[in-house]
Amino acid sequence: MSLREDEIVRAFISIAGGLVSGLDVMDVLSQLTADCSRLLDVSAAGILLADPRGGLHVVAASSERTEELEAFQVQRGQGPCHDCYNDGRPVLVADLAAEAARWPAFVPHAQALGYASVHAVPLRLRGNVLGAMGLFGTSAGALNDTDLRLGQALADVATVALIQDRAAADSAAVNEQLQHALDSRVMLEQAKGVLSYSGALDMPQAFELLRNFARHNNLKIAEVAAALVNRTLPAQAVLGADRHAPL
Repeated sequence: MSLREDEIVRAFISIAGGLVSGLDVMDVLSQLTADCSRLLDVSAAGILLADPRGGLHVVAASSERTEELEAFQVQRGQGPCHDCYNDGRPVLVADLAAEAARWPAFVPHAQALGYASVHAVPLRLRGNVLGAMGLFGTSAGALNDTDLRLGQALADVATVALIQDRAAADSAAVNEQLQHALDSRVMLEQAKGVLSYSGALDMPQAFELLRNFARHNNLKIAEVAAALVNRTLPAQAVLGADRHAPL
């Protein structure tokens, strides 16, 4: 087995282990985007999820820059991930510069952030499209077939992480799971803001501290985020004054 194959196996084992042990969905999706940027011939990855009304939201990204670009797609209603969700098919763009007419707002913004290519794959559940995962490259070029298949497999894992229970195939149960993921993301962003303000940190540093605190104390990241926002956990506890403060 090659080193890359071994890393791929380890990534899937890690994700599967997280699902079995009940790891918070935000942790799973965050790790999944990091795995994509590490295992595939791309620089970054992000996941958009649709709410019950069909509106897209950013739920995970491998970097703040990627999160900004994914949010831009949502705000402007244009871009490869937006089209991927609407059409339910992969959108493969080897050279963003060639698609300026197709996405007049998205392309220059993506280029300004340093991206030159993007490939979007759908998050699917039994024929239903729940969202899309974007794979962003800093240089122009197509993904090879192996990376594309792996990217879709990782997107399918993201769908499993969101739904968790295969029996939850009816629309009411699916919508409940999706809304929980969206609500958790909002709480996570608020908690990052609390830490950023309290510790004079940038958002990536705030997220890293929050995630490390959750893991160190064997807590779900959503629980820590909620405790920070609700002020039952002091920000200083996460910033280092008391890493073991009770919730």
